[in-house]
Amino acid sequence: MEKSRFKVFAETGIMSRPATRLVMAAQEYTSDVTLTYNDRTVNLKSIMGVMSLGIPQDSYIEIEINGDDEKEAMAGIEDYLQKEEIVEKVTMDADA
Repeated sequence: MEKSRFKVFAETGIMSRPATRLVMAAQEYTSDVTLTYNDRTVNLKSIMGVMSLGIPQDSYIEIEINGDDEKEAMAGIEDYLQKEEIVEKVTMDADA
C-alpha cells in the first residue's frame, strides 16, 4: 500500500479540468486508487466520484494505492499533481 497526503493550493481546487486529468492519470495503472477528502473516500478512477467531493483550494486530500503497480502509480500521480501545480505533498501527521 502506498499512501500520501497533499494540500491543494490551486485556486480552482480539484474541479473540472484538473479532476479530469487526475482521473486519466489514475486510469493508467492497474492498482486500486482512492482519494479521500473530509472523511469521504472515492475511486480516483471515477470522474463522478472525484467531482462529487468538491475539493476547494487550501484543503487536504489523501491518495491511497493498492496493487501490483502501486509505487509506479503513486509516482506518476504525484508527478502530475505537482507538475500542474495543483498540490504540495505534506507529511501524513500534518494538521488538516
